[in-house]
Amino acid sequence: MKKFFLTPALILFALALVVTGCKQDEDQPTLPPAVANEPEVITTLTLSFTDANNVQPDVAATFRDPDGDGGGGPDVFDNIELVANTTYNVAVTLLNETESPAEDVTVEILEENAEHLFCFVADGGSNITVTRTDTDGTFEVGLQSQWVTGAASTGNIVVTLKHQPDGLKDGTCTPGETDIEVDFPLIIN
Repeated sequence: MKKFFLTPALILFALALVVTGCKQDEDQPTLPPAVANEPEVITTLTLSFTDANNVQPDVAATFRDPDGDGGGGPDVFDNIELVANTTYNVAVTLLNETESPAEDVTVEILEENAEHLFCFVADGGSNITVTRTDTDGTFEVGLQSQWVTGAASTGNIVVTLKHQPDGLKDGTCTPGETDIEVDFPLIIN
């Protein structure tokens, strides 16, 4: 059996091929990686309810997690308590309290409304209908909405803000990333 030995010159030649093959062409510019649309940092979500007929008192429900996602849990997590058979106009306020002073993220969502959509999903036990009342010119947004309560009931309503950049927005809650999602207990008296 014949043994095969590599000569030192052959080894150096093979190494030179590997090094040159892996070397980046210096004439070609290096492009920076694509900048991804980062989800919004939201620590506080407040829903402000005003009776459309100005009969019932105003109501507010807040979810607040001051250290953001992860870490400790929320320090404020209100129930939504509404009066039966009432129409409420609702405004959403969002804050990022990881910054000092706190950043009003609502302003950013309003400026980038073509890339954002609020979704409101009530479970089967809740007698409520939610309709988004603001638009980006093409699709609804949900910073403003109308909530119509039915008979007394209890359940939950999930409030989700979807970030739908780069033409993903199609009026549904399917595409995009979730910026915040809160499952509020809902009590209709």
